[in-house]
Order: sequence, then structure tokens, then C-alpha cells
Amino acid sequence: MRPWTRTTDHLPPEGREVDTKIDDADGERNVQRLKRRGNLWWAGDMYVYYTPTHWR
Repeated sequence: MRPWTRTTDHLPPEGREVDTKIDDADGERNVQRLKRRGNLWWAGDMYVYYTPTHWR
């Protein structure tokens, strides 16, 4: 499996569904497949209210 990339270092291609997660001082959570469109991240046809910290 591919290594995780920090969203602050590099964003995935727009419109491509990727594995995402939040991984910070509070631990790893919100692991799911999302698609980025501009500054918003989408799960199907609904956007999520957070920005993932990592993707692959």
C-alpha cells in the first residue's frame, strides 16, 4: 500500500477519490475515502466539515 502524504506538503489530484485520515496529537481518526474539489473534501455527494491531514 502507498505511504501517507501530508495535505500540507502536497494535495491529491482534484476529482480523484483517495484514502484520507486525520492524524494529529489526538490520534488517528476519520479514515475514509474522499474526493477533493477545490478547497472542499467530498464523501459521495456530501462535503465533510473538516480537512484531512493525510491522503494516499
